Amino acid sequence: MEKFRACRIFEEDGKSKGRLVDMTLDELDAGEVVIRTAYSSVNFKDALTGTGAGKVVRRFPCVGGIDGCGTVVTSSDGRFKAGDEVICTSYDLGVGHDGGYAGMMRVRADWVVPLPRGLSLFEAMAIGTAGYTSALGIHLLEHNGMTPGGGKVVVNGATGGCASLAISMLANLGYKVTAVTGKSAEHDYLKSIGAAEVLGREALPAGTRPLEKAAWAAGFDSVGGDQLSAMIRSMQPHGSIASFGNAGGIELHTTVLPFILRGVRLIGIDSAATPMALRQTVWSRLAGDLKPPNLKTIATTITLDDLPVTFEKMLKQQSRGRTVVQIR
Repeated sequence: MEKFRACRIFEEDGKSKGRLVDMTLDELDAGEVVIRTAYSSVNFKDALTGTGAGKVVRRFPCVGGIDGCGTVVTSSDGRFKAGDEVICTSYDLGVGHDGGYAGMMRVRADWVVPLPRGLSLFEAMAIGTAGYTSALGIHLLEHNGMTPGGGKVVVNGATGGCASLAISMLANLGYKVTAVTGKSAEHDYLKSIGAAEVLGREALPAGTRPLEKAAWAAGFDSVGGDQLSAMIRSMQPHGSIASFGNAGGIELHTTVLPFILRGVRLIGIDSAATPMALRQTVWSRLAGDLKPPNLKTIATTITLDDLPVTFEKMLKQQSRGRTVVQIR
């Protein structure tokens, strides 16, 4: 039986730890669709699982990687056939079901999205869960009134994968984007991918006032904590915020005043279990009007061997943009 390399997550001393191993198809979790993996990617959740920095994996051992794409080898589900190029992201991948850091994937057919025309497999993983999350946020905020002419859009934690792709997509749609970052050396990078202006994180107002000067028509937050609280207090009337991260903490201290006096909307973005009809709509847009024009600038390519170093850099906030893992 064919062997392939994989980054498998084991439990060691009560913590998760990723190791490169050889595997065969019969060692993978059950599923209707077998995929020869071409690319995966690195997300913050992957760094947590691969290093033991977070208790994310629900059973051991488990192949890591919450993203994967490639070519169908076999399928017992009529929606897919051998030779189809497909994407599989989020759901239980890499945490409760063997994921994309392996030469082969075997997954549930209900998790699989046909690769939309207009995207290559590499581009699909340069986007990955991070870009899908950003696109879902844009899609939902547009349904809540966000328009290019409505005012500035603030993107917090701007050098991260989700935020970088959000900036690129928003700028390409004609939005005026203000990027907020704590990394002073990355201002040029953020402007190169579409930010109209770049501010240090100190620009977000500190303190506990219930309302601040109305500055933003919409916002994208991957940080949470005090920085999300500051954004809520600073929104224009009827402004909306997409919340999709907690790098700065899970607690949120605010008051009802921004919501009842300005009509601010705080929208949670759950990319893990999006209904399939909406998921396919968003991926179709990612191959069309939401396709980031700066993917080559935003994405870096590595191999499975590079994962440990990449995980550590991400956890230490020393990375930027997106990291694509070349599997095939």
